[in-house]
Amino acid sequence: MTLYIGCEASKIWKRICAETSSEINLLLDNWKYILAGVIFQYVHGLAARGVHYLHRPGPTLQDLGFFILPELGQHKAYISETVFSFVFLSFFLWTFHPFIFKVKKFHTVLIWCRVLAFLVASQTLRIFTFYFTQLPGPNYHCRAGSKLARLPEPDSVLEVLLINFPQGAIYGCGDLIFSSHMIFTLVFVLTYQKYGTRRTNGSYPLLLPLSAKDKDNKTKEENPKLLNGNSLTLQIGGREVKAMARFWKTAMQTRWILQ
Repeated sequence: MTLYIGCEASKIWKRICAETSSEINLLLDNWKYILAGVIFQYVHGLAARGVHYLHRPGPTLQDLGFFILPELGQHKAYISETVFSFVFLSFFLWTFHPFIFKVKKFHTVLIWCRVLAFLVASQTLRIFTFYFTQLPGPNYHCRAGSKLARLPEPDSVLEVLLINFPQGAIYGCGDLIFSSHMIFTLVFVLTYQKYGTRRTNGSYPLLLPLSAKDKDNKTKEENPKLLNGNSLTLQIGGREVKAMARFWKTAMQTRWILQ
């Protein structure tokens, strides 16, 4: 039993070392995208903090969801943050599972490049929406009478740039229209559905870069190959030349008619 555990531990350690080396090489090629995505998270928080200065409390807008789902209550607000934290941490840990498990469907660096790209696009649209359409916040700390409903004018630019983290991120007002928590949750869930479920093997391309050898083998297997039944891919002098199959079919029919 001890020998078996030792062998498995050795295999896991070798896998971790191999994955670390591979991920470092990918990180060296894609670190700019990762850094840009992380920096934009601060920009998004700064924009949400800025709209809080413009927020004005008012009557809560009527919404069907508020009638169907009862409020948790002011003393149970932690439930929402707890659920979101669980989803975030679960997804974060899942993206590192190739370091331990044998199943290989993606590289951690590449999956985070894609996730951050979707987050940046969604958050950019969100910033535009809550600055163009400002609604009174329905949360307890955004209602009339709360000290956090309206922020006093900042004394300096530094006060705005620091965004009063983490309270400024948790007790924000005015950044409505669609939820930042929902953006993260949907991106994480859809990413897991695409790359984490078993049906990924046959229905979606994997996030794995091809080596030069793999590309050559793939080229040999696919040449010549009909693409969508309309085009033909040929390998001539290392370049792909695509000829339309319909053209050849028409040419052959014309030749048969002339004969």
